[in-house]
Amino acid sequence: METTELMTALSDPALYGVRAEELTLEQTHISIVCLTPEVVYKIKKPVDLGFLDFTTLEKRRHFCEEEVRLNSRLSPEVYLGVVPLTWDGKRLAFGGEGEIVEYAVKMKRLPQERLLSHLLARDEVTPEMIEAVAAKVADFHERGERGPEVDRYGSLEVIRYNTEENFTQTEPFIGRTLSREQFEFLSTATRNFLRRNEAVFEERIARGCIRDCHGDLHTEHVCFADGLVIFDCIEFNTRFRCSDVAAEVAFLAMDLDAHDRPDLARHFVREYVARTGDAQLLWLLDFYKCYRAYVRGKVVGFQLDQPEVPPEAKEAARRQAQGMFALAERYAQTLARPVLFLLCGLMGTGKTALAQALAQNIDAELLRSDVVRKELAGLAPDTPQREPFEQGIYAPEFSRRTYEALRERAAKALRQGRGAVVLDASFASRQERQLTLALAQQEAAQAYVVECACPEEVVRQRLEVRLEAGRDASDGRWELYQQQRAAFEPCTEVPEGQHILLDTARPVAACLQELLLQLTA
Repeated sequence: METTELMTALSDPALYGVRAEELTLEQTHISIVCLTPEVVYKIKKPVDLGFLDFTTLEKRRHFCEEEVRLNSRLSPEVYLGVVPLTWDGKRLAFGGEGEIVEYAVKMKRLPQERLLSHLLARDEVTPEMIEAVAAKVADFHERGERGPEVDRYGSLEVIRYNTEENFTQTEPFIGRTLSREQFEFLSTATRNFLRRNEAVFEERIARGCIRDCHGDLHTEHVCFADGLVIFDCIEFNTRFRCSDVAAEVAFLAMDLDAHDRPDLARHFVREYVARTGDAQLLWLLDFYKCYRAYVRGKVVGFQLDQPEVPPEAKEAARRQAQGMFALAERYAQTLARPVLFLLCGLMGTGKTALAQALAQNIDAELLRSDVVRKELAGLAPDTPQREPFEQGIYAPEFSRRTYEALRERAAKALRQGRGAVVLDASFASRQERQLTLALAQQEAAQAYVVECACPEEVVRQRLEVRLEAGRDASDGRWELYQQQRAAFEPCTEVPEGQHILLDTARPVAACLQELLLQLTA
């Protein structure tokens, strides 16, 4: 049956055994949804959108069965099975005799008013509710299928295919749901980010972060009724469902942002990371938020070309798509520029350990002043130099040369296309910080001054342990720390949005997590 003919036939309340006022028909770009007080029947439209193909009855039956199977992982109590829609020559029936004309997924009716999207609209969502979602998603990901077949969906080849498919499929909508300028900016920012972060995406596969996920985790698919229900995962395209868990976390966080609740988005991300320990995903969060917002804008925009969608619904879809593309553009602002980190602070505060962890997690160029200083002096990095404070290779003029060399190497790395550069140095003077921030501006890079601080008893213990171990580029000692502390110029000149103060008495993993969380905020 043609979609419009089928819609008319499905509008008969006798088909469901309900009164006319108890039946509601809704449609998306790929489905017709028939809602009754107790159950819902979901029928797939005979469409081919490139990323899905429902053009034959057999394909629609298959994907109905897949929908039930896959959603049973998270909400088995909601999915009641697949039923045929039959025609006996006189009337349609669900599960009746006669020719099968369609298949439908039969579901338990969930209360619309308890959907997360509706609760947000009424301002009834609490942090505790978001914590429950984070816990359920983290557990689902932990149990999710993984392995070589799943891992390939996290490869750069597949990620690039997904993003390029988006751009190809939205070109017909330029001037309708997004501008030419938006299209060019988003595509360029995406391609540059992928190019600069190839090693990070490869590392995600090695860490086992690619799982068979939900694939469509947004606020309309989360329901607080009889507990917490997460439903309606993607069944029609394995490539969209199997992904980095970061892409799934970003989807819900993006949708919370779209509902003007960035506070809840941050809380969800923080809770998920706290449960999984996966701080690295934070570096990819804006990339995947941008990707997810773009997909939503694309998918909603498809309704503009579907004849069965009424004009007022098309206009609403156009406005919604424009909003999603604007949100994607906002995320892309952070993707478009490389990042320069200045890890500063007194000796013994943990700068080097944090710098190394940060560089490893985001595939950054790591430049350490202790190493550069020794190279300029013609010394091996681990050659001890027990100089008095600000004498020898630590004299002010030699330090000036060291910071100048740091900046030159940082500029070279940024010009060569590195996505991030980490500078590990005390940056005790305002002048050296200002010169380095000016370099970032000159190279069109984002810059952050990450100040490490911890109690003196922790510093003293660390310096003593390091001194006993020997063979390190740092020559820090307790007596030097006291003199450096007196000479250190506070970071009052750094703009608030660029200054991150960390308590580095904690383990390195906790510090790294807090740093990346502050960046995403």
